[in-house]
Amino acid sequence: MYSHRPKPSQPPRKAGFSLIELLTVIAIISVLMTVGAIGIGSLLGGKGVTSAVASAESVFDEARSTAVSQRTKARVLIDATNPRNPNYLRRMLVAFEELDEQGNPKSGQWTISNRGVVLPDQVYFSKAYSKKSLTSGGEMDKMTLSNVGRDFVGEYYYYEFNEEGICRPDTNASIGSEKPGNATFVVGTGIREANAENPRVTASTKRDFGGFVIWRNGRTSVFRNPSQINIPDSVTEF
Repeated sequence: MYSHRPKPSQPPRKAGFSLIELLTVIAIISVLMTVGAIGIGSLLGGKGVTSAVASAESVFDEARSTAVSQRTKARVLIDATNPRNPNYLRRMLVAFEELDEQGNPKSGQWTISNRGVVLPDQVYFSKAYSKKSLTSGGEMDKMTLSNVGRDFVGEYYYYEFNEEGICRPDTNASIGSEKPGNATFVVGTGIREANAENPRVTASTKRDFGGFVIWRNGRTSVFRNPSQINIPDSVTEF
């Protein structure tokens, strides 16, 4: 009689992943995280510019209303005082020229009419692409505030409205001789190193710009794409 001996049972295989499988999963996760970070960065940048343009339009509307209500010149100011300050090229103010008892302007005497607006993080006023005229160009004028609170003393780029709410992009020209008010206001997304005067773009924020035209009547028209602001395909600094 033959006896049947059962074969020794194999030890159960432990569940798990091989080293190659783990490395493959890690590689896929890394790629997805990189793509996601780039996408989120671009999305946030675009939202930052959109928000900045909307805030800036509100500031220009306030300046125009101030000029008309006060019957004097009013200016939109963009901080250009100190590159070491985080408000540099990001803070916007409205100021109007004071009048004496007879209603005559006190030359050089300006009053800040609001607490100011600060553009979103990594969004800066572009002094390179903001011009006195959409057609003929020209860099924006600068002014110095001195007889104001310590927090506001310094240099500013400015746009001016007269007492009728008319935009005067070239304040050095005689009244009536300047071209129609078609100055441009441009902002862009980028980074600015400590003490650097000009923000620079990164690969993920290439051509991430926005802005508007300020017409003679003080109204604004938003640009729909960077080509309308004459932004080149490749931008390093702005």
